[in-house]
Amino acid sequence: MEVKISEDGKDSIRLDIKGIGVELANAIRRSAINAVETFAIDSVTFYENSSAMFDEYIAHRIGLIPIKTPKGSGKDDKITFSLEAEGPRVVMSKELKSEDKDVVVAYDNIPIIKLDKDQRIRLDGVAVMGDARKHAKFQPGITSYDGDGGAFKFTVESFGQMPPKEIIKRACDTLVGEIKEVSKVLKKV
Repeated sequence: MEVKISEDGKDSIRLDIKGIGVELANAIRRSAINAVETFAIDSVTFYENSSAMFDEYIAHRIGLIPIKTPKGSGKDDKITFSLEAEGPRVVMSKELKSEDKDVVVAYDNIPIIKLDKDQRIRLDGVAVMGDARKHAKFQPGITSYDGDGGAFKFTVESFGQMPPKEIIKRACDTLVGEIKEVSKVLKKV
């Protein structure tokens, strides 16, 4: 097998992989899309919401904001984000304050809600680790490939939770771990 990085950008990477079958190429792609764990805000507690929007709508928007997911983050990690704002103004993602300096919003300027005069919002959101098999908000990016006959051109685009090179590394590590687990179970049969 031969792997060559043909383009290495901040938000995307292109890989040329030779010497694998379409089955492995598709398994890597699916693992990168579905099995890489990231942080996402999964539950929101509202203390005050006098805006024109329902709590559920705001919670859904907040859940889709990409959260940086550093190496070493684990399944049991829970990070609380707080937000307190008063109108009139547009509330932005950078106003979600994290209790962990490494686990923060990936992009500062994602609009959450527009508040009119005398409207307030105050909430806490808890970010947990998950993968896209649970919900799309945990998906780290988009991965695609082109080619066949043993030569594939992969493109990995990050949504901001981690660099694209890290997505492909974690996808391969997850795939290898799942294959080892299947092999271990089959040895007992």
